[in-house]
Amino acid sequence: MKKDLHPEYHMINVKMTDGTVVQMRSTWGSEGQELALDVDPTTHPAWTGGHQRLMDTGGRVSKFKEKFKGFGF
Repeated sequence: MKKDLHPEYHMINVKMTDGTVVQMRSTWGSEGQELALDVDPTTHPAWTGGHQRLMDTGGRVSKFKEKFKGFGF
């Protein structure tokens, strides 16, 4: 690797949503810091097979559904 081109890797603690802590190498933060996740593989619908709930902020989802209601979404 070229010198002074790549970021420094160090060990951090990653806290999952269920409270478990995993040590990982990362460029985030500094050595020993803890990164708390809001979404992880134990809760994300892509890994659990669940369905995602849409938050309708400002009626955007409603407007989209109304506009494309004939397409079978």
